[in-house]
Amino acid sequence: MTPSRRLILRAGLMLASLFVLFQLVPYGRAHTNPPVTGTPRWDSPRTEELARRACFDCHSNQTRWPWYSNVAPLSWRIQNHVEAGRRKFNMSQMDRRQKEADEAGEVVEKAEMPPFDYAMAHPEARLTPEERSALAQGLIATFGGEKHEPESGRGLRRGDDGSRSGR
Repeated sequence: MTPSRRLILRAGLMLASLFVLFQLVPYGRAHTNPPVTGTPRWDSPRTEELARRACFDCHSNQTRWPWYSNVAPLSWRIQNHVEAGRRKFNMSQMDRRQKEADEAGEVVEKAEMPPFDYAMAHPEARLTPEERSALAQGLIATFGGEKHEPESGRGLRRGDDGSRSGR
């Protein structure tokens, strides 16, 4: 075996060993979906459908965890994105104040959401220009816009018992 082949073989074995060791790191393996405690009062079924398609994996407690979300180091990045998304704006916890809800329509309109890498891995989240516009306008109608403070209780659906958490 030539020295260059030996070097390539050693490098490959080291990379494979590192990959196996990465699998032992527990971060990114807590694929749990907390309970839904409050749902939005959607302006239309179309807005809800588009939001479920393009936003819910990171901005709700209804995340779909693909098989590769169990493979480090991807699992670390995915878990980090979901945790950050839920902290910023969680459409499954509308019983709590969502500080950034009024920015949702604007970031979709500016094509900042869904992120490019997410849309690449999830073809169903890719929005046509018409869908992007419809989702942005629907999110503004549902949650308000950045220019004005939403009405008290906006975006919440009241239950039959008068509670604000149920759908």
